[in-house]
Amino acid sequence: MAKKKLTLVTLILMIFTSVFGFTNIPRAYYLMGYASIPWYILAALTFFLPFAFMLAEFGAAFKNSKGGIYSWMAESISPKFAFVGTFMWYASFIIWMVNVGSGIWIPLSNFIFGVDKTQSWSLFGLNGVQTLGVLAILWILLITIVSSKGLDKVKKVTSVGGTAIALLNVLLIVGGLIILALNGGEMLQPVSAKAFISSPNESYQSMISIFSFLVFAIFAFGGIEAVGGLVDQTENAEVTFPKAVTISAIVIAVGYAIGIFIVGSFTNWTFAYTQFSEAETTLGNVAYITMNNMGYQLGLALNLSDATAMTIGNWFSRYMGLSMFLALSGAFFTLIFSPLKQIIEGTPSEIWPAKWSQTKNDMPTYAMWIQALIVSVIIAFVSFGGDSAAKFFQILTAMTNVSMTIPNMFLAIAFIGFKNNQTINKPFEMYKSTGKAKAAAYMVIFVVGFANVFTIINPAMNGNLSETIWSIVGPVFFSVVALILFGNYEKKQQLK
Repeated sequence: MAKKKLTLVTLILMIFTSVFGFTNIPRAYYLMGYASIPWYILAALTFFLPFAFMLAEFGAAFKNSKGGIYSWMAESISPKFAFVGTFMWYASFIIWMVNVGSGIWIPLSNFIFGVDKTQSWSLFGLNGVQTLGVLAILWILLITIVSSKGLDKVKKVTSVGGTAIALLNVLLIVGGLIILALNGGEMLQPVSAKAFISSPNESYQSMISIFSFLVFAIFAFGGIEAVGGLVDQTENAEVTFPKAVTISAIVIAVGYAIGIFIVGSFTNWTFAYTQFSEAETTLGNVAYITMNNMGYQLGLALNLSDATAMTIGNWFSRYMGLSMFLALSGAFFTLIFSPLKQIIEGTPSEIWPAKWSQTKNDMPTYAMWIQALIVSVIIAFVSFGGDSAAKFFQILTAMTNVSMTIPNMFLAIAFIGFKNNQTINKPFEMYKSTGKAKAAAYMVIFVVGFANVFTIINPAMNGNLSETIWSIVGPVFFSVVALILFGNYEKKQQLK
């Protein structure tokens, strides 16, 4: 029986779930107000769209390749170059799993209780942090079990996650427009030309702070390369994959811009009820506060009592919690196997122990369980290790922040080699001329390079020199490990 392949809609939902972060909308509004919109559009035009089009060309050319980004770079530049970039990229997803495995319970708590109560949760007499650690490990094991059953199981979850986050955006836009109509077309945050240039946030007035926001905007578009390994499982890949990437890129970019603007229909940045100026508002919870405020403002616009408006606000916050839980679950189900599948199946099998290449249901199941063990050990150490473990995790996060985006530069460099290599069949070409392709590649390299340099020096400028040092050590460390692994493989080849 022929195996069901990914359709255009399913692939778009998987890309949307992996890339689009709804929380980036309220966070951007919290940091910069309407002034965040031009920076998001700039990040989309100078990084996301040109980079997405590169991936679409790669994907169409290597539609039968299981290795994803490794195969693309190996064919375009060299296997060693490709392995270093892919290994660095994969290492960052391990830390993502540790982070999200523990953090996914916050939206679940918001759904159940209307607020984040995770710090007070206790299992078997453990404290909040330890309890979240145990839940995170159980979560990793559950995701690994389900994902190892095959792509059909993953598609069901990612479709639910993608649909939930899409409905959250519909709620934001439709709810904002209803509030706007009920308020006689008056935005709660006044619209002016200056509002799109100058942030109401006093912390975002200098060029240095504004540049730091550009970095934030660029990172908001990260993750699309994770679905590169799904080309071989896509129906009519040379047409479907580039079309899915292109549609997703445009929808995500436009979605961010519209979403940020709509927040201004029900959130006045300077009003006390927004809580933006209060200490308890953080980048972690501002999305829930924003949606709660939306429900509250809808109640007021409908001339309901203050108590009823607050109840509506709490239910909006609950829906936000459910949607985020489903969306993060969907992303988890894709990212727990897609990066690993690319690095195991795409790279020479002799690099890894023989068992790691074994597949079941077209999934590298043995390697997935090794991955689950590594992630679980890190979670256990961080959760039960006390202050020293927390410090260790901060170092680990700093090491991977830059490592997560440097592979984008590797891919952009490889794209130049890809366009220059006339032996590679290119069934789909977004960039018709080599000159346009090089210009797009150099722009992506510059933008990502600038973002990384700023990410590295910014902590030192704020007095945190150690984070700057570890941000440099991370890519160097992962590069050295990758070169050692590849060097051992080359020695084995010579001995044959």
